[in-house]
Order: sequence, then structure tokens, then C-alpha cells
Amino acid sequence: MTTRSAPLAMTPLERRAAVSLATIFSLRMLGLFMILPVFALHADDYRGATPSLMGLAIGAYGMTQALLQIPFGLLSDRFGRKRVIAAGLLLFVAGSVLAALADSIWMVIAGRALQGAGAIAAAVMALAADLTREEHRTKAMAIIGMSIGLSFSLSLVLGPVLDAWLGIAGIFWLTALLALGGLGVLAVLVPDPVTSRVHRDAEPVPAQFLRVLRDPQLLRLDLGILTLHMILTASFVVLPLVLRDELGLASDRHWWLYLPVLLASVLVMVPFIIHAERKRRVKPVFLGAIVALLVAELGLAEFHQSLVGVVLFLFVFYVGFNILEATLPSLISKTAPPDSKGTAMGFYSSAQFLGAFLGGLLGGLIHQHFSTTAVFAACALAGVLWLLVAVSMRSPRYLETRLLAVPGVSRADVPALIRKLTAVQGVAEVVVVVEEGVAYLKVDRHALDEVALEAAAAACAGAV
Repeated sequence: MTTRSAPLAMTPLERRAAVSLATIFSLRMLGLFMILPVFALHADDYRGATPSLMGLAIGAYGMTQALLQIPFGLLSDRFGRKRVIAAGLLLFVAGSVLAALADSIWMVIAGRALQGAGAIAAAVMALAADLTREEHRTKAMAIIGMSIGLSFSLSLVLGPVLDAWLGIAGIFWLTALLALGGLGVLAVLVPDPVTSRVHRDAEPVPAQFLRVLRDPQLLRLDLGILTLHMILTASFVVLPLVLRDELGLASDRHWWLYLPVLLASVLVMVPFIIHAERKRRVKPVFLGAIVALLVAELGLAEFHQSLVGVVLFLFVFYVGFNILEATLPSLISKTAPPDSKGTAMGFYSSAQFLGAFLGGLLGGLIHQHFSTTAVFAACALAGVLWLLVAVSMRSPRYLETRLLAVPGVSRADVPALIRKLTAVQGVAEVVVVVEEGVAYLKVDRHALDEVALEAAAAACAGAV
């Protein structure tokens, strides 16, 4: 039987940091996502618009986001987190204004690409790591992650409503205001870090790039998130048109469909996630969610002219999507080496945005040259290919990353420290980074002897 001590709670400063940074992230992501359920309906508003260019406009932010978010994170190490985040938000404001003023589709594409160029994700995560202690960093990241999911869900409901009130240009103006609000939160509410340093659990480290990119298990997961967001974005290139033109549902009422489907899918998704983690059945649940996704796309391809069919298969889609969106980051955390989690998450996030770009581009091309049915069918084919790749992945180890501060440890102390920590029940791996004064651990939370771990860390600190 293991004995566990009660962990100390987050301090008010840590809670303020986590909530304020989550607010910045959600304001920005809300601005990116709100056009997703409505933009395809506005082809007549832009000179030169074609289905393929409309799709490109929807996904254009993904390419610049994928290319620049890791460099932005590295720049924040050199020039300061807040400065880089502020610069990214200003780029987002500029892109939103350009898109709001656009009268041609190419201006919208340029605006969306400029929005994505404000790639602040890695810098925000690094600042969150600066402002939280090692033992509470996972909580802060979870708060930020939940804000992203909430922003996406809200965008599907708010997008059609705001489109009816403000028009598509008005939504772009609103996204600019939201980003300015993010700048206000950054200036007023986000604490200034006492020190900034590289955190291997929260941000990419260039020396680890090749190591992460050569890991076939991590590459499978990167391909997964790329495929998931490619399917999502491609589907929304045509789904608003299906609802308006084939089902006769006025655009300002699309949220009537999205809201209940989203709420119902979340209620169904939660038990699957709990079962997967508690019963250690992550891989079967993960594969089942991919199957749900491709079945939903096949159903939409066949029955998109039926309101009942669209509601049913959109529900199946979002059950699968929500499970995968929750499971994939957990699998990255379980799979990545303990000191490479930040690098692994950096490439994972880049793959996600690249998927959004490819989904917009390919969805638009397929819609223009073939049909709505072909878009859904292509998404189903992508799901089949993903399933074939995912079947061969190893079942995950049910381990999580834990950080221990070991200040003052020398290189000569490292072997003894590793031996002492790995002797603790529930500790599977230990990597000590002397320059950071941190030990990165992979632990089985259910088997971990917290008291013994604390005693070992204290003994090591005393020895140093």
C-alpha cells in the first residue's frame, strides 16, 4: 500500500497566471474559429471567389501558424515572453482588420494568413511554465487546454448568430477587438515572471528536434492530429452550404443544430474518456473514435440531403472528434520521453494547424472540381488511412510526467540521484537536467509512493 501526502494548492498568483493566459488563448482561438461555420456562405461577397479559394481562406491561418509557432516560442526565450505574445496579438489584429476590409478573396486569404502569423501558442505555454511551480504546471496547462476546447464549441454557436447581426466583415472586426482585449489582459492581469528559462516539459528545445521527429510512435500521433483537423476543416468547407442550400435551414438558425449536437456529444464522450483512463483501455477507445469519425463522414456523404441524417451523423462525428481531441494530447504526454514533452507537443501542435490548412485547401479543391459528396467521401478515406496507421501503434504506457526541483545538483551527483529516484515505487524513468536544476520523471500515478518520492527528493537536496 502506498502513502500519499496532500499536495499544496496553487497559489493565487499561479491561479491568476493560468486563468489570464487561458483567457488570452481563448480570445484568440475564438476569433480564428468563429468564421468556420459561416464563411463558406459568403462567396458572393468577395471578388474572385471560387470554392477552392474559399476553402483556402478558411484554412490559410493554419500554414503560417504551423510554420511560426515553434520559432515564436524560441524567440520568447531571447526577447521575453510578454513581448513576443504582444507582437503576436498585434499581428492577429492586423490580419483581422485586413480581412474585415477585404473586398476580394485574396485579401481575405492574406488576412487569414497574417492572423496565423501571430503564432503565440508556444510562448504562452512557456510563460505559463515560468509562472507556475513544477508540481502545478500540469494544472495550468490543463486550464489553458480546456479554454481552447470551450472556444471551439462557442465559435460554432456564436458564429451563425454574429453573422446574422454583424455580417462576415463584422465578425472579423470583432476578432480584432477580442485580440485587443487579449493585449489588455496581458498588460493588466498576467503576472511578470521573476525569471524566464527553458522548460522542457512546456516548450520546444532545438537539440531535441531530431530525436522527436525520429520517434515513430510520436509521428503516428502527429499524423493523427493532422488528419483530424484536416477532416474537420474540409467538412466545414461544405457543411454550411449543405445546411442552407440542400436542407433549407437559414444561416442564422444553424446554431439550432450545432448547439444540441455539441452538448449531446460531450455527454456521450465523457464516459468513454473516463473508461479509457480508469480501465486502461485508451487504445481501443482511440481506435473506436477514429471508426466513428469515418462512419460519420460516410453517412454525411450518403445522407447529407436529409436533416435527420445530417443531425445523426454530425452527432457521431462530434462524439469521435471530442474523444480524439481529448485523447491525442494525453497520448503525446504518455509517449514522449520525460524531458521532451514540450518539444513533442510543439510538433504535435504544428501538425494540427497544418491539418487545418490542408483541410481548407483540399476541401475547397474537391468541392470545386467534384461535389459535396466527394468532400465527405474524401474525409472518410482519410479516416480509413489514419485507422490503418493507428492500428499498429503500441498500447500506451499509463505514465505521466512529474517534475522535481533539484537545485544545486552537480553532474557528479546525477547517477546517485537517478538511482535513488528510480528506486521509488511508481517511478519508471528519470532524466536530470543539471543546467535547469530539474529532474523529469515518468510515473505511474496510481502506484506512486508520494511520501517516498518526497523523502528521496529531500535527501538528494540535503546531500547537495
